[in-house]
Amino acid sequence: MYFERAEEVGSLIIDTQARKLYYVLPNRQAYEYPISVGREGFTWTGTERISRIAAWPSWTPPPEMHERVPGLPITVSGGLKNPQGARALYLGNTIYRIHGTNNDRTVGRSNSSGCFRLTNEHVVHLASIVKVGAKVRVMPSYAGGVSPNAPLSSLFDFGFLS
Repeated sequence: MYFERAEEVGSLIIDTQARKLYYVLPNRQAYEYPISVGREGFTWTGTERISRIAAWPSWTPPPEMHERVPGLPITVSGGLKNPQGARALYLGNTIYRIHGTNNDRTVGRSNSSGCFRLTNEHVVHLASIVKVGAKVRVMPSYAGGVSPNAPLSSLFDFGFLS
């Protein structure tokens, strides 16, 4: 994918309306991943930083989730049955994460409690290239413009015109 405007290389942009996560590459390029987003009442926007990356993380549902869904386990250890999947990228000091899933059919939907869910294959790839400290911008809709093709202006940018 290509951005119409320059974005910070190594940062993440989450477009909740399109249900897409973009990892920004050099030259206005990006990897694009389909994601699940928060269901109604569980969406949020803002800027965070990746504070930690974990392989096969354990999951401890927060107290609010135990109130909404009685009978949840206290903790689920990492592994194939864990709803956080193969990797988790922690967002600042929040309870939110970018993580994998044990159910790929949930990806691309609006069904989480505020986290961003990718397939395990995608989250493993993302976790292998993103750095702790990377900026994550969560927005309702990315207005910068994204295209599968390089912007026409970049085809004629030889560096000596600017």
